Amino acid sequence: MEARALIRGIPMSPRKMRVVANLVRGQQVEAAVGMLDLMPKRAARLISKAVKSAASNAEEKSGGDVSVEDLRIAIITVDGGTIAKRWMPRSMGRANRINHRTSHLTVVVSDE
Repeated sequence: MEARALIRGIPMSPRKMRVVANLVRGQQVEAAVGMLDLMPKRAARLISKAVKSAASNAEEKSGGDVSVEDLRIAIITVDGGTIAKRWMPRSMGRANRINHRTSHLTVVVSDE
């Protein structure tokens, strides 16, 4: 049984989020949440929330047949979202573009 959680439009660069996502890929849900709760990165809090949501979705979808101890993070992907483009004035009448990147996070948990 598979269940997923999707968070879109996270105001953080995908490159920063992938560092944390790569650490928990393939782990048991309880071990991953325990590790994420102790991690000082801002992305860890968001990924932990998504993993808990996916685990809860799996329990609800199975009707209580699946427990959290049996679940493993099967797939976790961080994709780029929309980019808000801003301009910063520079000297001699020039301007540099500032990109504010966003991310889309997908977590799939499975009991297999």
